Amino acid sequence: MPRTVAVVGAGPTGLALALMLRRQGRRVVVQERFDEPRPIGAGFMLQPTGLAVLDHLGLTDRVKALGQPLNHLFGREARRRRIVLDVKYADLKSPRPDGVNALGVHRASIFQVLYDACLAEGVEFQTSREIASASDGRLTDVHGVTGPAFDLIVDASGARSPIARDLLARQGGRRQELEWGAVWATVPWPGEPFDPSALEQVYRGASRMIGVLPVGARPDSPDRLATFFWSLKPADHDYWLRAGMERWKAEVRDLWPQISGLLDTITEVEALTLARYGHHTLRLPVADRLVVVGDAAHSTSPQLGQGVNMGLLDAFVLAEALATHADLDEALEAYARIRRWHVRLYQTLSMAFTPFYQADGQALPWVRDHVLGKLARLPFAARILAATVSGVLLDPRR
Repeated sequence: MPRTVAVVGAGPTGLALALMLRRQGRRVVVQERFDEPRPIGAGFMLQPTGLAVLDHLGLTDRVKALGQPLNHLFGREARRRRIVLDVKYADLKSPRPDGVNALGVHRASIFQVLYDACLAEGVEFQTSREIASASDGRLTDVHGVTGPAFDLIVDASGARSPIARDLLARQGGRRQELEWGAVWATVPWPGEPFDPSALEQVYRGASRMIGVLPVGARPDSPDRLATFFWSLKPADHDYWLRAGMERWKAEVRDLWPQISGLLDTITEVEALTLARYGHHTLRLPVADRLVVVGDAAHSTSPQLGQGVNMGLLDAFVLAEALATHADLDEALEAYARIRRWHVRLYQTLSMAFTPFYQADGQALPWVRDHVLGKLARLPFAARILAATVSGVLLDPRR
């Protein structure tokens, strides 16, 4: 079994896995491209699956102290105010005993909790090293420097990982760049009339989507925060910048007047970060002395809120496979087999549902508003929707 493991990437997936493997008695070295490990990205939703992994690590209470409990996903059409998204975690067949089924979390919070735990357990970090490729248990950086051999390399470096890209190409696959993305910002929690326990969204067709997600606080401040996002095609980003913020804010206020106070806290365009989305799924996320986890193995749009949670599940399943199989190849095969159908299901669901919320045209929004909205109110639908959003369909932990 691998005694030395290199983990590429210090995101939630990489840190969680590094911590698990270190607790198994292995030497773990996390390779990070920044001078110091730090979080990247918008706030996100920790679902029951991700919370279960934190339970396993004994870190749930620390993250809960910083995050914001969520119990509701709510969305409405801007013009007629028709409700088109209404999911309650209370409808789950098996809610969590602590009553917290989801958390809005700032990435700095989960990063700090996991990073501190890794340091306390003796995980090593090698910084300022951007990895370009992996072969024969060795990592080569962008400067062409190849490091020492490891028994196992874990690629947790995200959706644009060059290691995963090479493996995807060898398997005959390709990454599909999605037409739609978003701009987002971290803002002070706006208070009333916003619901602190809900992700709230407003739509006009599928070409305009505004969202406000409560994400709790950063580790260094008690101030409560939210993530604000606005759907935008990356191809239109330059035009959006040239059009100016006041014109854009007027459009947002017209669609959602209550958001005016929140917009006042966004005073410059630099506060809004462009997020680009892509879709790919590795047919087989393992190779010789190499395994790919998280967004590097399976990336898609964030419509179902599964990204970080899927990565945490990857980390949990991989660590369990390595602990219970004496042979490395058998362990990696078990990891790939156990994760296969859950990953494929949610990748398919994400691709299927995304056009109903981010697309041009009127046909799909009409179906969403007049058909899917009515189906969602049928007696059996609430539990199915809650299970889907929670990530527990085909849960690999079972």
